[in-house]
Amino acid sequence: MKKKVIVGMSGGVDSTVAAMLLKNQGYDVTGVFMKVWDEKHKIKCGTKSSCYGPEEKDIEELERISKIIDIPVIFIDLKKEFHHTVIEYFKKEYLEGKTPNPCVICNKFVKFGFLLNKINEIGIDFDFFATGHYARVEYKNGRYILKKGIDLKKDQSYFLFLLNQQQLSKIIFPLGEYTKPRVKEIAKSCGLDISEKEESQDFISGDRFFLFDKATGGDIIDRNGNILGKHKGIFHYTIGQRRGIGISGKKPLYVIEILPEKNAIVVGEEKELYKKNLIAKNINFISIKKLEKPMKVKTRIRYKHHEAQSEIFPVNSDTVEVIFEKPQRAITPGQAAVFYSGEEVVGLVLLFNIEKKSFKSFSRSFKF
Repeated sequence: MKKKVIVGMSGGVDSTVAAMLLKNQGYDVTGVFMKVWDEKHKIKCGTKSSCYGPEEKDIEELERISKIIDIPVIFIDLKKEFHHTVIEYFKKEYLEGKTPNPCVICNKFVKFGFLLNKINEIGIDFDFFATGHYARVEYKNGRYILKKGIDLKKDQSYFLFLLNQQQLSKIIFPLGEYTKPRVKEIAKSCGLDISEKEESQDFISGDRFFLFDKATGGDIIDRNGNILGKHKGIFHYTIGQRRGIGISGKKPLYVIEILPEKNAIVVGEEKELYKKNLIAKNINFISIKKLEKPMKVKTRIRYKHHEAQSEIFPVNSDTVEVIFEKPQRAITPGQAAVFYSGEEVVGLVLLFNIEKKSFKSFSRSFKF
């Protein structure tokens, strides 16, 4: 009997080719589309180039594609779940002076959580769940290991770091062994005209600020508390930002800290953005069960960040310290630090804070 696979689909080239590959490998494939857009929102944007936006054209496209590749597709309404889990988180983080990572939360709790629960509730049996992510899963030494996709330019392992062992055991990433150009070639060779379709780049189509109530402005200050100007609401800013601040100095000024309790934005010179360590909670290890001793890794502090040589230290059961070989620019609360050992994701810390002082009382030089 054929193994049954549910494939999360959007109407784009990646999820379509993922479904095609699985079907060609002999799986019984069913596509599923998550309906998350709240139609009450009215936004100004051109063609949809994000995850969260009007879905009419995506649904039409997926219905057309499903006929071409000859698979059934089901549509699951997750508007409420998405709003309470992702949108509320997104708003809360910005209002707390952080920069959220909604794709990570959506993957963990909606796409690999609520969606699969809903599929089970409506009585659809399946053996595996697949997506068009560029990543790989391998079973090694009694654990499921999350690995980078071979196309390092498209690698999406960073967005999947919250997945647990149970979730990883049921996941297939068909595109993990392919490059993006090859995926487009496959689509084109099968007569699909989606290989040139614009890719989703952002979380929200148009201006994300429509999600917020009226902004409350406040002070822009320097490190000494001197008021330099006024901001238009802290959710308009992120660490490292230069454009849109509206003030100038002898040298270019950047957002170096956000103080939600004071409704203030702290600005300074670019050199003040560089930090050598961070201390964080909310740990999720993947390739190991727990961190028992210091470990040398490469750390990525945002999706497009170049991995940095570093060492992670256990502080207690839910806290680690990361010390970088070289200071890193704009370490941002709300984002995640993901640890890599070669191709493998070791683990992550989410919602981290930057500390001026290290837990480590000793001085040491790094040798990598």
